[in-house]
Amino acid sequence: MLLKALIALVPAALLCIYSGAVVAQRRSLPAFLQLAGSGCLMIMVLTHICEALDLFPSMRFGEPDSAGHYLDLASAVLGVTLFLAGLLVRRVRG
Repeated sequence: MLLKALIALVPAALLCIYSGAVVAQRRSLPAFLQLAGSGCLMIMVLTHICEALDLFPSMRFGEPDSAGHYLDLASAVLGVTLFLAGLLVRRVRG
């Protein structure tokens, strides 16, 4: 499980770096949406790392109806939604 989480960390970190570069280049709402989305994806990956290392046992990562589960789910949904919304708006605007 830890290996999978560490492998997922690479593309999430690359998305954050890319989004940060876009924000530095163009200070616009779509760029900030992309950055917020990639940040949420990083939170998702970090929750998986915490689950694999058994950090924060009170969060009960991996168990249904737990705070860790909902943190993971919310960050995944928000991350994909915000990143894609920012990317699509930026592409449509040109």
